[in-house]
Amino acid sequence: MEIYLQWLQNNLLTVVAVVFTVILGYHYLIEKDTGAKLSKRYRNSIYEAQSKVFLNATQYLISGNRDLAIKEFLSAVDINRETIETYFALGGLFRSNGEIEKAISIHRSLIARENISESHRLRALTELAIDFDKGGFVDKAIETYKDVLKINRDQFQVITALCRIYEDIGDWDSAYNYRIMLSKVGHENQSETISHILVQKAKGQFENGQIGKCEEDLEDAFRFAPSVSAKILKIRVLLSEGNVDEAKFYLLELLKEQPMYASFAFESLEEGFKGDENVKEMYFQRLKILTEYFLGLNDDDLTKSESVVLTKVRLLKRKQDFEKAYELLKTWIENDGHQSEVLKSEYIKILIEMKMNDEAVAQTKQMLNNMHQTLTKHYCKECGYNSDDIFWRCPQCHEWETIQFRWKV
Repeated sequence: MEIYLQWLQNNLLTVVAVVFTVILGYHYLIEKDTGAKLSKRYRNSIYEAQSKVFLNATQYLISGNRDLAIKEFLSAVDINRETIETYFALGGLFRSNGEIEKAISIHRSLIARENISESHRLRALTELAIDFDKGGFVDKAIETYKDVLKINRDQFQVITALCRIYEDIGDWDSAYNYRIMLSKVGHENQSETISHILVQKAKGQFENGQIGKCEEDLEDAFRFAPSVSAKILKIRVLLSEGNVDEAKFYLLELLKEQPMYASFAFESLEEGFKGDENVKEMYFQRLKILTEYFLGLNDDDLTKSESVVLTKVRLLKRKQDFEKAYELLKTWIENDGHQSEVLKSEYIKILIEMKMNDEAVAQTKQMLNNMHQTLTKHYCKECGYNSDDIFWRCPQCHEWETIQFRWKV
């Protein structure tokens, strides 16, 4: 999918040019019959002029000159103002060129026409919504997208756009409703995404101390899908309620199923929340008990996970327990053939803390021979977006649970 998107991006102008050429041929055939009231010579002169204009516009698009292409399409409008597709083409070009106000003006003029079909009017309304969306007029975009759905509720792209907008602004109730609608008109399973949306809603309630409401939405999230974000929030709720044993159960289950989320889980568990200070203090005391439980785990499957080992090392370093961190990393390095840069880096830092300078120098020389610099802690496996921040929904491609991890050196 990513390869196709890259190809489309690199060849966008060529694709647009081909589309416009097809449109020209289509309208030549249609208008050849509907223009019976005009003289044959006059009709031919219009078609010849339009053909020249479209050919020039196509050449400008292929060469990447959008401004000159827009001028040619404006000429096409002057020649024949009844060619609806020319207006759509022009509106799309204005939008892609960043001239949102002009695109809005064209699509509004199409909607106001009395002599166009309802299908064209619906298309113009959809294009207008996209104009508002691209221009950052969020409220107007939402209102116009909804107007489209009032006419035809089975508009997959429109519903998808509303899902994206509501998720962007954090309106989780509306995001949930439109994801449910999307699941009815689309072919992709939305359960995982809906679970994440409910978790985001529940997370806000948890951070405001509304534990009861949080649990209700979290239970709904698990019904749709037991997502990683749902399991982490479940652990936070259990800790806040004092149910440490069950929190241990959920943590172990999460680590066994997806050990790569070990560090991410503890970062999330350490996020604070509003409410009674005594409740918050008790929460972090219980989190400390859960952390000690994690550090004491000697499960064979978990000790094979680099993410689990490095999470333990960093938690031990925070406690100033360098001896245990040293033993853990030394065992890993001795037993594992493919060592990562970050693992080596952590090992060197511990050697320095323990005044084992000769060994630290030797390990540093070895690591520098094949070291590369990591830029961020997290990245999106779908689009490559990079960030040090935790994200369940990628801010760039808007996909859910695509986060991957790097250990920063």
